[in-house]
Amino acid sequence: MKRVLIVLLTVFLVACQSTSTPAPPTLAPATVNPETDAPPTESATMLPPSETSTVPPTPTNVATFPNPDAYTWETVVSGLERPVDLQHAGDGSGRLLIIEKPGRIRVFQDGQLLETPFMDIVERVGSSGNEQGLLGMAFHPNYAENGFFFVNYTDLNGDTVIARYQCTTDPNAADPDSEVVLLNVSQPFRNHNGGVLAFGPDGYLYAGLGDGGSAGDPQGNAQSLDTLLGKILRLDVDSGDPYAIPPDNPFGDEIWAYGLRNPWRFSFDRANGDLFIGDVGQGSREEIDYVAAGTPGGMNFGWDYFEGTQPFEGTPPQDAQLVPPVAEYSHGEGCSVTGGYVYRGSMPEWNGIYLYGDYCSTTVWGLIRSDGGWQNQVLFGAPGSITSFGQDEAGEVYLITDGGQVLRLTPV
Repeated sequence: MKRVLIVLLTVFLVACQSTSTPAPPTLAPATVNPETDAPPTESATMLPPSETSTVPPTPTNVATFPNPDAYTWETVVSGLERPVDLQHAGDGSGRLLIIEKPGRIRVFQDGQLLETPFMDIVERVGSSGNEQGLLGMAFHPNYAENGFFFVNYTDLNGDTVIARYQCTTDPNAADPDSEVVLLNVSQPFRNHNGGVLAFGPDGYLYAGLGDGGSAGDPQGNAQSLDTLLGKILRLDVDSGDPYAIPPDNPFGDEIWAYGLRNPWRFSFDRANGDLFIGDVGQGSREEIDYVAAGTPGGMNFGWDYFEGTQPFEGTPPQDAQLVPPVAEYSHGEGCSVTGGYVYRGSMPEWNGIYLYGDYCSTTVWGLIRSDGGWQNQVLFGAPGSITSFGQDEAGEVYLITDGGQVLRLTPV
């Protein structure tokens, strides 16, 4: 009997892997401008972005931006229904898995968008609010062996659900009945749900949750350690039932970082593990936050004492150590930041450039770490409202629009 079970399990796991082969205006600097940016209050310490790292040095990155006129965003998929995320399974298949906000995950493989979704959970996803729906997805680092992936969605009550699913014997079909709920988080309002999921280089699952919504964080969630709202969470999904708290989480619970308004998108640099966070602003500033690989948790990114580097409301405690953004822009340049990815694909002239954009202005910026500081530059205008970016197994970067397009950065 044991031999039969082993054979069946082997057949199932092999089926989870696809058999196809992979397809071969200038932003203000991150430092505060004394003429236009009010300095932080003296009652709190604004820490420099962390430089601590326990991983190997970053591969050689470019020091200057390439000429953006020599590149374009080429459409690879269109006709999607409100796409908001794009991921790869890390299984060598070369597939792209694309989330449609109403509750479907679509498969793009061998140049074709498959008609049948990878998974359809529309009936359990509440997507009537503009910031509600099926919002994020992450594949387990050992997906090729265990078939596990994780999603973040709002349910029919508008509350956040983070759940695990598993693929079937068909590599392009997940089992919607395999759901194992990790977390249910009550949402007091219909906006600021966050939604991003990503596995870090440490193998833990990171999740971004907004401050609960409305405006101005009326419940004070972002600065409170008594709620999961306004936080980045860190979960050990390989231990416990359904997860365990990593032993080095700073507060002994799920919270890894706090002081965030709506971390809609964040990503880890696949080359060195650095974390880049796009935190959507209130009415004045949009920001990119940065955490060097190996930095211990416990960072406070300052909301709602600060919006970007601008004081917002209240006075931080005397001993507060707030981490400022490495890049920010005003609402004269956009209204809702969409965090992106560090480019690690086939074009060496883009190596190490973090690409991100704005939903409203459709502007795409590039950000480079250079000589201990940061260079920021406007690079492109997108053909529609930017809901997300994505990265494939080869490190190429994609841009997703609310109008249903997926585009890839490519030479003209």
